[in-house]
Amino acid sequence: MIDLHCHVLPGIDDGPETIAGSLALARAAERAGIRTLVATPHVSWRYANTAAAIARGVAALNERLAEEGVELEVLAGAEIAMTRIADTAPDELERLALGGNGWLLVEPPFTPAASGLDTILLELQRQGHRILLAHPERCPAFLRDPEMLARLVQAGILTSITAGSLAGRFGSAPQRFGLSLLREGLAHNVASDAHDAVQRAPGMASEIEQAGLGALSDWLTLEVPSAILAGEDRVPARPEVELGPNPTPKRSGLRLRRSSRAGR
Repeated sequence: MIDLHCHVLPGIDDGPETIAGSLALARAAERAGIRTLVATPHVSWRYANTAAAIARGVAALNERLAEEGVELEVLAGAEIAMTRIADTAPDELERLALGGNGWLLVEPPFTPAASGLDTILLELQRQGHRILLAHPERCPAFLRDPEMLARLVQAGILTSITAGSLAGRFGSAPQRFGLSLLREGLAHNVASDAHDAVQRAPGMASEIEQAGLGALSDWLTLEVPSAILAGEDRVPARPEVELGPNPTPKRSGLRLRRSSRAGR
């Protein structure tokens, strides 16, 4: 599997504080079946990380992983707060892309009010950037107005659901919304958003299976991430498969078309 969203670099954001913590997280990812992991430290007003600093951290971590015999490839990326986009130079945004190949992992705000959220994202897209939205199921603005998120997906923006949301670790509302997005074809990836080896540990396969989405596992954790890291404009089409039972009885009622960005 490929994990597109993980806070594995030490001392750079709210992930591990030390290299020992980073190594523990990496070993947990390896045990979970992850073979490629994208380091996505926060780029926000609180964590003013740069592409150069992230690249140095990734190089140092890969060197230690090789010394420790951990069979895990770490690539550079970032989780870019939407509030930082306007203040980040275009060439720096390019260097912050996942694997360096054009797709930006953008974090929507956690505030209930997010005026102009869709306008900012569509303008970023108009400038030529390809966007993967991090954990939209946990964004209050999307929970309140799911139609706005559906319009963004129809415009070609992709979404990445946090695996822990599918297991209810962030509450019942994000769980129901995340499941609905996946079942209605409005989500394209599941990632760990891991921060450590225990409390926010890496893992995706078991959560996907428990959510009744095992038939989509390869698409969500390998095929789509591979296309994103390769810089493809479109990701592979979602396979037509029969899904298992929904583990939660409540549904959001979303009945919307799939993203036109997915392969045809």
